[in-house]
Amino acid sequence: MEEKATVLERLNEKVSQVLQQYNSLQGENEMLRTEIVTLKAEREMKNQELTRLADDNAMKDLEIEDIMSKIESILG
Repeated sequence: MEEKATVLERLNEKVSQVLQQYNSLQGENEMLRTEIVTLKAEREMKNQELTRLADDNAMKDLEIEDIMSKIESILG
């Protein structure tokens, strides 16, 4: 009978360890999900900023071309 109690105690201990590890991993998983959401939001903001900067750059190029055309027309 004592042997059964020992086996049950060991089994109970192992189950407790598994549950502890499961809870720990569940918490870590939730933290990683939150981090993913944050990183996706940051990436989207950076992509929008890159698009805005590319548009600004294109507008500046058009302004430079316009200025060059005016200079060329003045110089003949």
